[in-house]
Amino acid sequence: MLRLSSISALALTLALVALPAAAQTSPEPAPFTDAQRGAIEAIIRDYLVKNPDVLQEAIAEGEKRQLETQRLAQSAALKESREALLNGPHDVVAGNPNGDVTLVEFFDYNCGYCRKALGDVQALIKGDPKLRVVIKDFPVLGAESLEASQMAVAAKQQIKGEKLFEFHQKLLESKGRVNGAKALQVAKEMGLDTAKLQKDALGPEVKAALTENRGLGDKLGLSGTPAFIVGDEIIPGAVGVDPIRKTITDVRQCGHASC
Repeated sequence: MLRLSSISALALTLALVALPAAAQTSPEPAPFTDAQRGAIEAIIRDYLVKNPDVLQEAIAEGEKRQLETQRLAQSAALKESREALLNGPHDVVAGNPNGDVTLVEFFDYNCGYCRKALGDVQALIKGDPKLRVVIKDFPVLGAESLEASQMAVAAKQQIKGEKLFEFHQKLLESKGRVNGAKALQVAKEMGLDTAKLQKDALGPEVKAALTENRGLGDKLGLSGTPAFIVGDEIIPGAVGVDPIRKTITDVRQCGHASC
């Protein structure tokens, strides 16, 4: 089977044959004529039609290289953003605040997969007393998600620790679309000062927190939610407990997502 290198060689051979002898020995060959270019393209097109597996190989190789480029870029971004990822001043921290491994989650309150993944996060915390979890608001699903995240981030000015994580869980477990009104309802049920919450939600501190999270997500190339980060690994989607638990175990054992 001929590969792309063979096609390139074929095109070059045809081009040289088509050129006059004087042009072939010239240090600056004349450009192809329209007729020459058309002939070369026609032969290559005919070859690809008769051998579609060559084109499929090229597409697969292109996707492989693109994924590797993305992986290298994400790896560099993870190193550069380590402190902001693990110790952002506005994040919700659950589990063991002094845990030896940190699981970071980027989420949206109106993401169905994030709601599904909440049970996974709860199970991981319950089953691993050494696990530290950082929750980062990443509202990508519209204005209602932004309103909910503004309220949730503002809530940190009134409640901390497990109470703040409880607020987060209640919002994710809410039925229907989660927006500012729903967040205010949950806040009222939990005894927060809703007037202060509404004011703080529109303040500079909340804006700075969400801007920072957006910047981190963009830098890491996150394309959706949920997205989990453990050590040097980005785990996109609601993959379930086992893959995340394995990555946590590997990071704990050898400092990398895969030992």
